[in-house]
Amino acid sequence: MTTCLSPLVHDLICNLGFELKEICDINSIVTQNGEVRWKAITDRVRYEELGRSLDYRRSVQQLGPVCEAIHLHISALTRAQFEIQYSPWYQWTTYPELFLEILDALQSSQPAAVSLGVMKLASCLERALGDVFLLVGKECPFLLRDLLASAELAQVFGHAVMDILKVFIGSPCGLNLRNVLWHGFASPQDIPPKYCSAMLLLTAGLDQLLKSYLHHTKVTLAHRPFVTLTNLEDVIVFPGVTYEVLSALETVMTKSNFLLKIMLPYWEMAVSKFKSHRFADYTMLLLSQLEAGLRRLFAAVNKCPDRLLTAESTILYTTFDEILAKHMSDGSMNQLPCFLGEPAMVKPMYPQSRVFLVMNIICGVLRSRPAWPVTDTTRSDCSHFCASECLMIWLPSF
Repeated sequence: MTTCLSPLVHDLICNLGFELKEICDINSIVTQNGEVRWKAITDRVRYEELGRSLDYRRSVQQLGPVCEAIHLHISALTRAQFEIQYSPWYQWTTYPELFLEILDALQSSQPAAVSLGVMKLASCLERALGDVFLLVGKECPFLLRDLLASAELAQVFGHAVMDILKVFIGSPCGLNLRNVLWHGFASPQDIPPKYCSAMLLLTAGLDQLLKSYLHHTKVTLAHRPFVTLTNLEDVIVFPGVTYEVLSALETVMTKSNFLLKIMLPYWEMAVSKFKSHRFADYTMLLLSQLEAGLRRLFAAVNKCPDRLLTAESTILYTTFDEILAKHMSDGSMNQLPCFLGEPAMVKPMYPQSRVFLVMNIICGVLRSRPAWPVTDTTRSDCSHFCASECLMIWLPSF
């Protein structure tokens, strides 16, 4: 299997943005001072002939050369040059140092680095946009697509700019980079680096628009407190992870049927991140791969191999909600809980039962926006109870 993206989604992400061979002048997109010329980008967005509905495919096609020019520009900058030119524009996210890490990812030789960079960028951007929403609105939408479609953000940034974000991360009809990565569908080779570079520049450009709005309205952007994970006492049933266990995992994961071979770079990078105490990165990588592995089991035991692929925009993806549900969407029994062992019927000492219990915990965490944990301590705690111990126990049995 070479990809978990359906043919239409694969074509949209991997091919469509490369069809036009036009060369864009970077000076028409960004100034020498790093200020984004938004009109040069928003003019590329295409709409359906009737009404103002976005034409996502044509927009991706038209934005392709712009993204390529941005990528060449970003790639040519040293870390110091990038920090001087762009870091001030990331202060609004409260995590400007993250964007230097993403620049490093773009220049990394590790296959999974760009994918991890996009996951981190999308998560950070989602939280920052939620803070901006609360300048105008009362309750931040739960779903990213609803947040990007809100009148509140359009009031701050403008409809055309929000349409750009919808093309990149706000709709299953577009590139949908956030969801295909966070739900474990995209392998490292499925994500073109130029889209990561484009998101870097767009995030900087959003700050420039935000500053103008704050200046004219005389309001101050406030940031919500970070999420703290609670009820962690349940995780003490899992043993600690030693370097010997990690070494064993490195051997086992190359032979396990639980993970697809195209996803192996994520696992290799995750082990590397764990060893270097980068627990936040470790968690992000393995939460998505945990879902990918469980989806593979779900498709196998329920004899529905087509559910392994991303759905099209008219069909729901197979995610944790359905993977861990008691019944399938057609009303039949989901065979996965029986295969893993029901936690209510099996004693906690059995590894598969413990894993299924943890899967439900993870599902709850995902519903409460895992994209929003932000401190290293919180992410480290999350990784220890959501991913590391349960995977070390469970993976070798498949």
